Amino acid sequence: MSHLIEIHDLRKTYRLGEEEVHALAGVSVTIDNDEFVAIMGASGSGKSTMLNILGCLDTPTSGSYLLDGLEVARRSATELAHIRNKKLGFVFQNFNLLPRTRAVEQVELPDLYMGRLSRHARRERALKLLERVGLGGRVNHTPAQMSGGQQQRVAIARALMNEPPVLFADEPTGNLDTKSSIEIMNLFTELSKEGITIIMVTHEDDIASFANRHLVMKDGVLVKDER
Repeated sequence: MSHLIEIHDLRKTYRLGEEEVHALAGVSVTIDNDEFVAIMGASGSGKSTMLNILGCLDTPTSGSYLLDGLEVARRSATELAHIRNKKLGFVFQNFNLLPRTRAVEQVELPDLYMGRLSRHARRERALKLLERVGLGGRVNHTPAQMSGGQQQRVAIARALMNEPPVLFADEPTGNLDTKSSIEIMNLFTELSKEGITIIMVTHEDDIASFANRHLVMKDGVLVKDER
């Protein structure tokens, strides 16, 4: 059986002056389609490094990383950017929205880079995605006209624009109140049931409880893998 993500003996070492810091110290794991995975651990545990490498935002010092059967550990920055645009979606703690841009235009951005759809088809898909995340009545609003929870919904719709099989979320509820956090996590749960693999970094147990698998990191090592 082929896995969507397969990493073997993944290592990431940083040099700080005379000292070597082992952010990842030999991690091996597989993740399949439709899984909702929470990566957990204290600050400095390696969870963010893990997310960055899995999301093709960084490369490992050594080890193997197969994404949908493709070895990506030794790819160039240009190749990694192409893989991200085609296969991966990202949701960040700070939303990363353009301040004076309407919601529908924010969502269109990934396809503007890819050039996959016509202008009309791109707008149509963006509107459908905003409807999907519950913002059908906010398509012309800018970030300043929306709550934090609504901004994060725009970011999720944008992450889905290119139909990625994997969605990465880095502390996606870190700037949200409890009610908005639960709404966002319920949306992730629905997306997971629709077949999207979700890999989320969080330090909050109640947020991690929405995931059906928990990978716990400590000192650059995977110490627990719970389903």
